[in-house]
Amino acid sequence: MLDFDAVRRAFHAQRPQLVIHCAAVSRSPDAQANPELAWRINRDGTAHLARLAADIPFVFFSSDLVFDGLTGNYDESAKPDPSGVYAQTKVAAENFVLANPRHTVLRVALNAGASLTGDRAFNEQMRLAWQRGETLRLFTDEFRCPIPAVVTTRVVWELVNHDQTGVFHVAGSERLSRHEIGKLLAARWPQLHPRFAAASARDCPNPPRPRDASLNCAKVQRILPFQLPAFSQWLRDHPDELI
Repeated sequence: MLDFDAVRRAFHAQRPQLVIHCAAVSRSPDAQANPELAWRINRDGTAHLARLAADIPFVFFSSDLVFDGLTGNYDESAKPDPSGVYAQTKVAAENFVLANPRHTVLRVALNAGASLTGDRAFNEQMRLAWQRGETLRLFTDEFRCPIPAVVTTRVVWELVNHDQTGVFHVAGSERLSRHEIGKLLAARWPQLHPRFAAASARDCPNPPRPRDASLNCAKVQRILPFQLPAFSQWLRDHPDELI
């Protein structure tokens, strides 16, 4: 992705009709530890792709972490106030994307699913830690609205098929703490004998993280022909997923 000339050549050779851009340095600690790389990939790479896709639909994945986390339930009119490097790069990239009225920004919550490497999604990271016999410290005072990746995928195609542009929030309909998420996933994998302890985000100041990154998804929900699920209900309804 950082070889912009190669990306440009491939773009012009393949002539895509749509770009869905979700590549990033996406883990906050990694971005904080290597800010130069994070800025090059998250901001500069996005700007390059957005310029190449100036005349076609372009969907960019941003994050629920772009807000200050003081109030939660952020809708699309809320002003981003990023604290860490990761969130700062995402806001900068959003500005490039939204300069084109053909383009779309999705601020997404934690996505649960299966990655090609088996260690990208938050549920995969927790499972691997429990397989290693680790005891996880999970915050009781940091809140997100997790959503299955398969649902996020459906949302993307609904927006593309309806020519929707601008900013949309995409998240599950349930606000959960890290500790509550851990309980749900621990119940999923009793054979791993999961161990976790309650902790506070106050004890982990770096990288900076919003305490309440819950999103208001009323805008996108009005467009969708299905309800964005509560994560706990989705787990109950899909017992064979995330195994």
